[in-house]
This record gives sequence, structure tokens and C-alpha cells, in this order.
Amino acid sequence: MSHSLIDSAVLPRAGDNAFRIGLQLVELHSEEARPRQFEMAGLQWQLLPQVFAPTHTASTVLFTEWLPFPVGGTFLEVGCGAGVTAVVAALQGCSRVTAVDIDPTAVRNTELNAARHGVLDRLRVLRSDLYSAVAADEKFDLVFWNSNVIFAPDDFVYTRGVQRAIFDRSYAAHDRYLREGLGRLTPGGRMFLGFNSLGDAGRLTELVAASGARITERRRATRHAGGAPVTFQLLEVTRSSGSKAA
Repeated sequence: MSHSLIDSAVLPRAGDNAFRIGLQLVELHSEEARPRQFEMAGLQWQLLPQVFAPTHTASTVLFTEWLPFPVGGTFLEVGCGAGVTAVVAALQGCSRVTAVDIDPTAVRNTELNAARHGVLDRLRVLRSDLYSAVAADEKFDLVFWNSNVIFAPDDFVYTRGVQRAIFDRSYAAHDRYLREGLGRLTPGGRMFLGFNSLGDAGRLTELVAASGARITERRRATRHAGGAPVTFQLLEVTRSSGSKAA
């Protein structure tokens, strides 16, 4: 059964310890703790320094399993990291995959894993701040972002690349993702947000309403991240009734 975020307020509240858990996740990405190779989705993957490690939380494996990849269609992943979801999308039949990340090391990491699994012919990787490097008239059958859910204050300074995969200062990236994303869809295309209970559900609800969108929960599961139980949710973003198409 699916739920509307605004109607049912189904997102658990993060509590005051979300930022602390985020800092713990950053420390897990130290060179001593991070793997250089890992297994996920039945495949082996390379992980470059300072790229978000999908092994430290369940988000990547869950969202990659849950997403309804459009076989024969086009897929855009925002924040591709090591490239697991984008590469699996290509392996599962997407005809054209675009993977973007603001971190140049993540872009290189996705390229390496795409080459490793033989999908470079149908997967391109761009350095991009959300949609900035994607042509304005380019549309996709599915758009997805496994978001950096932990809210950071206005004065938060990013000092390590991996922090951008964990913290969102003032939820500015969430705001842009919602405001611009629906205009990136083909007719009948779908848009998804990977979220979890470390995120600021109240702020997200405000942004959803302001963008003229509606969010519906499609899947959820509770796992552990940073030593705490975390509920991961796949949310579908649709245009609310009465709002105008872009």
C-alpha cells in the first residue's frame, strides 16, 4: 500500500541525533575504514577514495532493487557516486543511462565501473550540480536521486567530497530536485526520491508543497546506519492535481 507524504505524514522524524550520525558516517569513509572493492547486486565494484561507500548503509542496495527501471527506456541518476544503480539500470535493459555527480572523483568511479561491466556504450557520466550539465530539452523515462538527506545549517562548510553525499545545506539540493525534476520527464515518465528517517521530513513536506508536487511512498524497510536504526523509503514524486505542467 502506498501513502501520500503530505496526507499521512508517514516519514519518521529524524530527531536531534541525525547530524551526529551523519558525522559518524563521514568518519566511516576514512581511508582506514573504507573498502577499495566491494560486492553488491551480485557484482564486484571498485571504490575510489572519498566517494560515498554504498557498503556503509543499505540505501543503495535497497533502492537499486526497488526501482522500476524502464526496459528499453531512458534513466537519469542524480548523485551517482560509485555508479552501482546506474550500471545496474543499464544491465537491466535501459537503452540510455545518464549518471551525474557534482564530485569529479565520483564521475570517474562510475566510468570505471561502467567499463568494468561493459555498459559504456549506453551509459554516459557527467560532472553536474544536479541537472546543470544536462541539456534543458532532454527528457527521461525515469529520474532518481538517492538524496543526501541529513539537513545541515546555512553556515555548514563542505570540507570533504563525501560530505556532499550525506549532508544538504539548508535543503537547497532537495528544493532544486523537486522544482526542476518533473520538467525532465517524458510523457508518462516517473520521478523517484530515495529518502530515509535521518532526513528532515518537515522541511521536505514544505518543499513538496511549494514545488506543486506530491510525494507517495512506494517502498520502505528498516536497517541500520551509523549504529542506529534507519527507515529507508522510496518516494515517488508526481505533480499535484491542479498544478501546471512545466
